[in-house]
Amino acid sequence: MGDRYVYILALVLTVTGLAVFTYQWRVIGFPLTVDEEDPVWTIEARIGFEGGPGSIKVNLNVPTLTPGFRMLNENHVSRGFGFSLNYGTGGREAQWAIRRGEGPQTIYYRISVYEDPTARQADTTPPFPPVPVITEPYRTAVDVVVADVRQHSADTPSFTSELLRRLNDRSPDPNVELLLSEAATDAGFVEVATTILAAARIPARMVRGFPLVGRQRSTQPVAWLEVHDGDTWRYFDPATGVETLPERFLIWWRGNDPLVNVEGGNRVEVDFAVQENYVGAVAIAQTQRAQVGSPFPDMSLYGLPIRTQAVYGVLLMVPIGALIMVLMRNIVGIDAFGTFMPVLIALAFRETQLLYGVVLFTLLVTLGLTIRFLLEKLRLLLVPRLTAVLIVVVLLMMVISLVSDRMNVESGISVALFPMVILAMTIERMSVVWEERGPADALRAAAGSLVVAVFAYLAMGQAWLEHLIFTFPELLLVVLALILVIGRYTGYRLLELGRFKALSGDS
Repeated sequence: MGDRYVYILALVLTVTGLAVFTYQWRVIGFPLTVDEEDPVWTIEARIGFEGGPGSIKVNLNVPTLTPGFRMLNENHVSRGFGFSLNYGTGGREAQWAIRRGEGPQTIYYRISVYEDPTARQADTTPPFPPVPVITEPYRTAVDVVVADVRQHSADTPSFTSELLRRLNDRSPDPNVELLLSEAATDAGFVEVATTILAAARIPARMVRGFPLVGRQRSTQPVAWLEVHDGDTWRYFDPATGVETLPERFLIWWRGNDPLVNVEGGNRVEVDFAVQENYVGAVAIAQTQRAQVGSPFPDMSLYGLPIRTQAVYGVLLMVPIGALIMVLMRNIVGIDAFGTFMPVLIALAFRETQLLYGVVLFTLLVTLGLTIRFLLEKLRLLLVPRLTAVLIVVVLLMMVISLVSDRMNVESGISVALFPMVILAMTIERMSVVWEERGPADALRAAAGSLVVAVFAYLAMGQAWLEHLIFTFPELLLVVLALILVIGRYTGYRLLELGRFKALSGDS
């Protein structure tokens, strides 16, 4: 297979890996950094009332669609009540019911939300509102206000802004004053505005929610105005007429329906509390993936058991160490024993730390090689000789661990985590090279193996890289593509440039 096919395959692998990575990062929201956290707001509604002797049914409007937010979870606390979620005219409704209830009752509803700029409201075009039935003299006042505002506006947004400006005028005309005579609350004010807009055949509705600012031990929903211009819903500040939505404004429910309706109870009180917390971005991304869905298979390892995650946290870094090995061998030209032996030694360095690991590795190989030369005089066969070397390595590690324990050197105890078989094979391989090519080649290969292991350890020990590979395992496709490209390289290695420098000059 020619170079062209290798490069095409590498390109396909790279594009695929980066495409999945970009989707997981930008759309699903998996974080690039290790300890990235996002703010999560928990809003708690407390409903208190006095229950009658018969059945009780409680309906509470709860959030449905809020631009810029997604729901992380929701739950409720209600002793003895059945619970269900339904859809009403203002959005979702949480319903509690009990056959018999008497005395003071308290129900809690809690929802946790997080910011997501990609969350959008479904912009369904509503029908033109029917002409509201208004008795006189309010009917005449509404007609006069609509006609006057229409003359000073050009479209739906400007009509809404002009109407709100007139309604907020400190010296209103008699018609506006009449219409606002019974609007004792902010919600009543917005209801008057929606009635006038309906008379002008403009779809409008009241929305109520909470500006999520820090921690609020007690708060009440704020009324806002939502108007449809024929294409999208627009939000207007009822107090100023400015087209805007408060920063981090969570819409709780829409319409003129009451927040809560209690059948079989009286003296109803509803209190809200808001708390801001910080949750790991990974947990939020997992929830978002389940809610949004993904065209790609679920490659996230965070759903695995904790012990399995710990294993893959190590295994997924092995390709990174192998990439370092390929670069050092094929590009730099460092000789080493075997292909994966330096990578495994680098994994052992993660337990012993680099300095102690290098010292322990050198000590074990030196002592093991000495014992290997002593065993050579016994003229043993290959398998018994390797087994004898393995036993010697185990005994040496035990002795070093005991000495380290007596000296209170904790890293020395970790020497038991070294791959015993790899050490035994390294000692055997080094002794063979020593006999066949001389001590210089053997020492050079041993030193090269140690150098590669050190660089592999430095790369594999990066916490940000480990997080990146564990969170986005599709990036290993890019690593594979890079190794394929390097595998076709047949030019000079960096160390060979100095080695053959004399051949490039004039004789």
